[in-house]
Amino acid sequence: MTKRRMFLRMVTASLLRRRSRMLIALLSIGIGSTILAGLLTIYYDVPRQMRAQMRSYGANMLLMPEDGTTLDSAKLEETLETFPEDALVGASPYRYVRLDMTSRQQSFTTAGTDFEQVQKTSPYFSVEGNYPEAAREILVGKEVAETIGVKVGSEMELTWQPTLSQAGNEASAEGAEGNNASADWVPGATLVGSAEGFGEAVLSVTAKLDDEAKIAEFEVDASTQTEDIGSLAGTDEAFLSQFIGKELPLELGKDVDALSGATITSEAVVNALNSARSAETAARPSTAKYTVSGILVTGGEEEGYVFMSLTDLQNLTGEDRLDVAELSVSADEEQLNGYCEEIASQGSGVSARLVKRVTKSETAVLGKLQALVFLVTVVVLLLTMICVSTTMMAVVSERRKEIGLRKALGASDNSIRGEFLGEGMFLGLLGGVIGAVLGFVFAQVVSINVFGSSITFQPLLLPAAVIVSMAIAAVSCLAPIKRAVAIDPALVLKGE
Repeated sequence: MTKRRMFLRMVTASLLRRRSRMLIALLSIGIGSTILAGLLTIYYDVPRQMRAQMRSYGANMLLMPEDGTTLDSAKLEETLETFPEDALVGASPYRYVRLDMTSRQQSFTTAGTDFEQVQKTSPYFSVEGNYPEAAREILVGKEVAETIGVKVGSEMELTWQPTLSQAGNEASAEGAEGNNASADWVPGATLVGSAEGFGEAVLSVTAKLDDEAKIAEFEVDASTQTEDIGSLAGTDEAFLSQFIGKELPLELGKDVDALSGATITSEAVVNALNSARSAETAARPSTAKYTVSGILVTGGEEEGYVFMSLTDLQNLTGEDRLDVAELSVSADEEQLNGYCEEIASQGSGVSARLVKRVTKSETAVLGKLQALVFLVTVVVLLLTMICVSTTMMAVVSERRKEIGLRKALGASDNSIRGEFLGEGMFLGLLGGVIGAVLGFVFAQVVSINVFGSSITFQPLLLPAAVIVSMAIAAVSCLAPIKRAVAIDPALVLKGE
């Protein structure tokens, strides 16, 4: 019989003779290994699980056009190629405009978006009814719905009043400078213009010039302004008459006086007039009817908006332009910063920014959760080590006479050490294998009950759990081995 076979026989025989004690040690190592394997699996899979959960709190990155540039659908698609397919949860494009509901003298901020993507980036949105699916279906915020008294199935007629003096002109309607409106201020011309007044509601003006290019006739449509205050800009004769006979451009407070109590509306009238273009070339208002498919309830500012598909908004305004894109990206803060730097280096005119309140919270929660898992794992391993060490110390006490006799017959200290260490390592191996398998089951149960999804199996954790279990068993045997080696055979044989 070889030494190796003899050693294995001695170890197994020793374990079998003390089945009850060794079973306790095996259970301790098995339980410790189970919790170790389970918590390690959770520790490494928690970031993925938590990021998936955190995505329900909204977007964590914004894409916006840089100063002096525009963002359109094609540029957005090109930028989204920066992100790995498995990291990009969703990307919701948004275009914001003010649309008027002239029948109610109301004006609303309207967002054009992709509803399929919205459900990915903003899963916390609650809709009474359904998200828009067909053309000319809209989603109305709860606040707007209560203000104008609409419900699911109601129809709304919305009008887009362009504030630019000509379609495609990038100059604002806050003055004639930069939009070349003066080119249309010729004798006999009929001019139309628009500008944002009180509450960002758009009003429009129409002016006819005489043979000297002075204002001969002047009309204002201020129905979107505050009733009996700003709306009087379209009916107050004293206010309207002061424009007659004046040359463009005009200055409020110098050439004309503001309507009492409606300074913002008065400024909008002057701005609209200064940006007015010939009726033949000016951008025309556009009107369409929409069906309310759902009422949006969020408890936030979204309840004051109207949402429609980007296609419907583009058809209404005739422009393919985006103000911002909200992205939900499954990545940690360091990776997100890397994506932002990569987008900036592309020089495409798109700026990427992180939503700090989301990314910071996500990083903090993940860090604390992983620290908690690590702490629990360490505590469990220490308890396992104490339990195994105590059991082995009891075994040494039981075998005191046997050890003394073996030493008296010439057994070396190393042979004593090897036998006890072999018993401990065998228990660690067996307990580690059992615990590694049960640990994955434990992690799966925790993941399904806590996160609502299955855990991802980590193949490397199986051998890692076995190795750690054997190491814990070996360390637990150090004190008992030291005690066994210290036994004096003379005292034991004398019965002391």
